[in-house]
Amino acid sequence: MFDKILVANRGEIALRVIRACREMGIRTLAVYSEVDMHSLHVQLADEAMCIGPATASESYLKIDRIISAAEVGDVDAIHPGYGFLAENAHFAEVCESCNIAFIGPTPAAIRAMGDKACARDAAKKAGVPVVPGSDGVIDNEQEALRVAKKLGYPVMIKAVAGGGGRGMRIAHNDVSLVKGFHTARTEAERAFSNPSVYLEKVVINPHHIEFQILGDKHGHVVHFGERECSIQRRHQKLIEECPSPLLTPDLRKRMGKAAVRLAENIGYGSAGTMEFLVDNKGNFYFLEMNTRIQVEHTVTEEVYDVDLVKLQIRMAAGEKLPFSQGDIAPHGHAIECRINAEDPANNFRPCPGSVELFHPPGGHGVRIDSHVYSGYIIPSNYDSMIGKLVTYGHDRIEALDRMSRALDECLIRGIKTTIPLQKTILRDPDFRRGRYSLDFVNNLLGIENKPAE
Repeated sequence: MFDKILVANRGEIALRVIRACREMGIRTLAVYSEVDMHSLHVQLADEAMCIGPATASESYLKIDRIISAAEVGDVDAIHPGYGFLAENAHFAEVCESCNIAFIGPTPAAIRAMGDKACARDAAKKAGVPVVPGSDGVIDNEQEALRVAKKLGYPVMIKAVAGGGGRGMRIAHNDVSLVKGFHTARTEAERAFSNPSVYLEKVVINPHHIEFQILGDKHGHVVHFGERECSIQRRHQKLIEECPSPLLTPDLRKRMGKAAVRLAENIGYGSAGTMEFLVDNKGNFYFLEMNTRIQVEHTVTEEVYDVDLVKLQIRMAAGEKLPFSQGDIAPHGHAIECRINAEDPANNFRPCPGSVELFHPPGGHGVRIDSHVYSGYIIPSNYDSMIGKLVTYGHDRIEALDRMSRALDECLIRGIKTTIPLQKTILRDPDFRRGRYSLDFVNNLLGIENKPAE
């Protein structure tokens, strides 16, 4: 097992990894930008090193500075968390070349699934259904128009790299396709340094379902069921739950087998997530793979009674999976609300600033993962998520009722948050019945699904 791990991230995920390491008896080295010097992960790690200014490109994305910190700190492994360098194959290669274990999949697996067009090809080879789309990257608007005509509108223009909804546009006609094509390429180049895009047919009223998989370095892969992630705005998740109200036992079994088969085919050996679109008829289509721990891994942990971060570390250290698929079974229901420092009433405008008061909820079945505390100043340089509130119940209704109570207890003053919107969603009759799809939030807010601007 590792003796010391550098946590190459910030915020709640850095804190999450540090806590897992502390329980495992592993020392930690936190890295931080100048603006994060008072962050909780810096205070709770065994050691901490500043690696640059607030701008992520000069700190958390600066590979040479992170590696220098690792060498000075004499660590034997690096955990990248999610975001930043978590799915950067070059970073994983540099770690290996410096004899530092990368707590994640191999560079080859990251490359195979990090490019969404390549991931589609891998899914096809594994016999996993994919959304009808282009046969690869679309190089120009003429080719885009030809493919869109073949697929039929509406179509989705998608960046082959990255995630988080960037480099994605829906087109309903030729005019919006041409405009969206260039906008998506520009956005993808700015966000991921890769302008390549491809086209997919839009699945009407789909559900966004993802399967948590875990593999070791000995060729064994299992899954821990699904998460329902359809409550989104602008392709950013607001609420997730496990299990999904949509899936039948048969559909769950078929999707789980498909997720494991694809992971086995690419030799995957870490925590990861297979994302699918599912229509109301039970047809499912591979969407993409995230080759890292997910933000919403927490709901899976509650329902399957596992610590995915600890398992991820153990797999990176070369240990074998301690169980087979038959040993894994869900119990109860869990729901997560991502609390963002945003103003839902003002087009989700980010609201950085000073947190005058932070009083987290408590009680049976309530978990909150957050790096925020009273007096903490939320910087404007990073993602707006400030915490994840998770509730567990014996069934979905108990988890929902517990979440409503916990949201009422969660006091955050000095900034705007998404909590008022999440309270509204939880009260909605259709949501409580589990009747919702990716269009739910737009319909709730009265936002028309328009062509790309």
